[in-house]
Formats: sequence, C-alpha cells, structure tokens
Amino acid sequence: MRTRDQSGMDTPQQSAQDEISAIIASAAKQPLLDAAYELWRRRYRLDLIEGRPTAEESRVNRTLTPGQLSAKYRHDRDHAHEGAMFGYLKRAHPGADDQAIRHAIITAVKFEDDYNKHFDWNGDFWDCVVRAVAQAARSYPDYLETTYRDARNDLAYYMK
Repeated sequence: MRTRDQSGMDTPQQSAQDEISAIIASAAKQPLLDAAYELWRRRYRLDLIEGRPTAEESRVNRTLTPGQLSAKYRHDRDHAHEGAMFGYLKRAHPGADDQAIRHAIITAVKFEDDYNKHFDWNGDFWDCVVRAVAQAARSYPDYLETTYRDARNDLAYYMK
C-alpha cells in the first residue's frame, strides 16, 4: 500500500508488524531497564498498531464513571508487567530472565508516575519539567541519560 507524503510524493506505507519490529529493535539496543522505559513510553502507539482498545473495549470504557475509569487506569498500570508489555520487552531482550523483565517494566511505570507526581507548574515551564525528572531520577538513578532526556520530552509533551 502506498500513501502520499506532505510533498505529494507516493511513499510506501510501513506495515503494522514492521513498525512494531522497528520499535522493539530500537529498544533492543538499550540496557533492559532503559528498553522497558522506551517500550512503556511508546505503549499508546503499540496499542494502536495492535488494535487496542478494541471497539468493544472502547464502548465499555465510555460507560465507566470517572472513578471506575481511574480504577481501570491504575489496574492497567499496576499490572503492565503481566500484559503485552512483557511480550514486547521479552522480544527486545530474549535472553533476559522473566523476573528481571517484570521488574524493569514495574520500575519504568513507577519512574513515570514519580516524575509526573513531582511536576509542579511553578516558574518557567521547561525548568519545571527538568526539575520533576531530576527529582524522580534521584529515586531511579540507573537509567541512561538518553532515557532521562526522553522522560523530559514526554513530560513536556503531556503537560503542555
């Protein structure tokens, strides 16, 4: 299948499996912990490619109260290491121990929660972003600098 880019030129469209494979290959180049964070931060794209949520799941989600939706969101985060994320990280690091994979996913989710918790819009926006990730990094010191950079960029994107 071909699509037109902004210049009007025909370009080949990447297949869903090719895109998932590219995301996993990118994560595979990193240490396990950083790979878990990269895959976690790209979960919405991975879900979209995989067809999640399904039409039925979307229909059910629209019937949930705010409290029920919040509980579902928390449950999904608390159990991220049991779902599709485990499979993605296992594909990126096939030699890693299953327990280490689960731990890396749990840590990535907690790291994201932590920098979101520390975000305080008090002053220059970018300074607030940098400060929040730096505070979280104190509790999660084992990531590469590129992961902290990605965390700052993600936090800025979602808080804008």
